[in-house]
Amino acid sequence: MSASVAVETSGQHPLPARRPIEPGTRMWDETGLVTFSLTAGSAFLMQTMEPTISAVVDEHSTFRTDPMGRAVRSLGSVMMWIYGGDEALAEADRLRAMHASLNTTDAAGVRHKALASGPWAWVLHTGTFAFTEGSKYFARRPLTTADKEAYYQETVQLMRNFSVAPKEIPENYAAFEKFFEDMVDNHLQATDTAHDYLRVIRSVAPPAQLPRALRPIWRRAVAPVGKLQYFFTVGTTPESARRKLGLTWTAADERKLRRLGWLIGRTVPLLPERLRYFPIAYEARRLERDRVRLRKIIDLRPM
Repeated sequence: MSASVAVETSGQHPLPARRPIEPGTRMWDETGLVTFSLTAGSAFLMQTMEPTISAVVDEHSTFRTDPMGRAVRSLGSVMMWIYGGDEALAEADRLRAMHASLNTTDAAGVRHKALASGPWAWVLHTGTFAFTEGSKYFARRPLTTADKEAYYQETVQLMRNFSVAPKEIPENYAAFEKFFEDMVDNHLQATDTAHDYLRVIRSVAPPAQLPRALRPIWRRAVAPVGKLQYFFTVGTTPESARRKLGLTWTAADERKLRRLGWLIGRTVPLLPERLRYFPIAYEARRLERDRVRLRKIIDLRPM
């Protein structure tokens, strides 16, 4: 990446200064795809298994009472991280300011702070895992080692935008893999928050504003969606984490996930761009193409 260099470093490597994610990056091309939602569940599940995040989410999150609202707000925020331009940095700052007061004390008397450096970084680290795991199942071809390294360097930029402490940023993708495996094996826990999240996504409650008379219809309509989201979430969660949560995943389940992934990976690219991408991503990509065309016309104007 051709980013300007900040004085902070991760190990012996300089880290980039804060700046928006640029068009032409893998993040720009792929984060906004609708398939992003298929692995977002496993990312959030692993966040709720981190003790501090679990404690803060348990007290402050609305994922139990307003799961649809929380999901839509979270998705919109993530899209801003990548496609918001200069507003992406403002969104990162907004989230940091919002989380500054989201602190709690658990039943054992341990104080947890949402902006503690490790948990704050873990949220973005789970996204890195979810992206690479999603490519394994839902893309036309899996990422190569070089692809993963290039993508990881883009996530370093994103972590810098979120003011993640340099000590929490592994130097490269190989170091990230070792760090991530150690976190899953030795730090994540089978928290009540994680089990509640699995229960919630399996049976998604109706939006609060939906009239009571329509709620039975809602539950019947979304039951297959919830079942599929639960399946994708469990299937794209690391085996070590599944064991901690007591989740069963069979060879037949894995074959089914790969078949569904193969179908999705070959169907989604055939959709019109407006349907392939979430709205913010689609509009940002459209506006970028218009900007490039305008620049070309300006450059070719008679002088």
